Amino acid sequence: MTVAAVTPRTPAATAGLLGGDRIVAVNGHPLRDVIDFHFHAGDERLELTVERDGVMGTKRLRRRGPELGLELAPPRPGDIATCANKCVFCFIHQLPKGMRRTLYVKDDDFRLSFLHGNYITLSDLDEASFERIIEQRLSPLYISVHATDPALRHALLGRPRHSAEILPRLERLAKAGIRMHAQIVLCPDLNDGAHLERTVFELAPLHPHVATTAIVPVGLTRHRERLPSLRSLTPGEARELVATAERWQRRWLAELGSRFVFLADEIYLLAGIDLPPAAAYEGFSVAEDGIGLVRQFEDGFRRSIARRKHAALAGEVTIVTGELFAPRLRALLAAGRFDSSTARVTAVPNDFFGPAIGVAGLLTGRDIQRALATQPSLGRAVLVPSVALRDADGIFLDDLTPADLARDLGVPVKVVQSTPSALLNAIRDS
Repeated sequence: MTVAAVTPRTPAATAGLLGGDRIVAVNGHPLRDVIDFHFHAGDERLELTVERDGVMGTKRLRRRGPELGLELAPPRPGDIATCANKCVFCFIHQLPKGMRRTLYVKDDDFRLSFLHGNYITLSDLDEASFERIIEQRLSPLYISVHATDPALRHALLGRPRHSAEILPRLERLAKAGIRMHAQIVLCPDLNDGAHLERTVFELAPLHPHVATTAIVPVGLTRHRERLPSLRSLTPGEARELVATAERWQRRWLAELGSRFVFLADEIYLLAGIDLPPAAAYEGFSVAEDGIGLVRQFEDGFRRSIARRKHAALAGEVTIVTGELFAPRLRALLAAGRFDSSTARVTAVPNDFFGPAIGVAGLLTGRDIQRALATQPSLGRAVLVPSVALRDADGIFLDDLTPADLARDLGVPVKVVQSTPSALLNAIRDS
């Protein structure tokens, strides 16, 4: 493992570790990756075998708390286990050509599932990986299920050469005490209706080891040449799904003590139905999958407004968001007594990926530039949501930067974290 950075005045700094050092072993245990490091580095006293400039040495650390002060470099793309499936709904297959190579990496790596919440299919998991998950108690894991019917799941995963049956794998992990979160990408006419009901009802007996089942709508871009024919959920189907999920939730809450099944925010927005209250999300354990983020934001916004004495005072700004959330954001600002002429919400159509994609996280710099170029006034600043930029490099999916956008629009562009307080502060300070 390569040390990316060392925090001053921490055990790692005291031991003399430096950025660029390679940690080869901890207390005599060889390291394969960052998981091995954390698994073996829990003791109070640590002896690290370190390679620096081709020379091996030893560094001794003593913990003074949970943090050692080490930042380890992320795995290189070539070290990540990739997906051999050809899922009919795979978003990466729907990306246009010519984008950064890293965007086309299809990871199916249990280590990234444990560390970062990435969803994995378990279809490529070998025996050694199963044993390691169980031995090191790598929990929770995030599992792409999609269907429990073996033939249907085999078709959804693109008919791989190996078995795609999921229930025996989940049962083995559950028996070992591994906690899991299941996901179903809902494709109308394929795994909805009776197939969806079968999947949910076959997963429920594995609760609490399968802690939640998230149902998210398939995302379809305009770049689907030579790919299977799929369609998006309709508003009417979304309303029916909400009613069905509420019925299931009442049953599972009575039988399991948990609602167990949770719908993506997109489904409620598409249906035109208000999201459930915060308590119905049971701690927001899968919020990063788009389950309850809107509820968290809206409740937080109202609380923040209530704490501010001059909520109506706003700078003249343009607030960028996706088409799905724009109406709700306008309503929130109006309820907070913001004048729509000074805090303007612009719903940006997604021309890059296509009209079926309405979320802010997939907006590109060029789409934002195109949507704002014809507006008579943008105010003192344009506020763009941080979810539209990649954390690693701070650029949009089409490689434009906020600086490029500011140059083209002629006004400052501010990247705003997706929290109520960050948005309100950005409006106030612009």
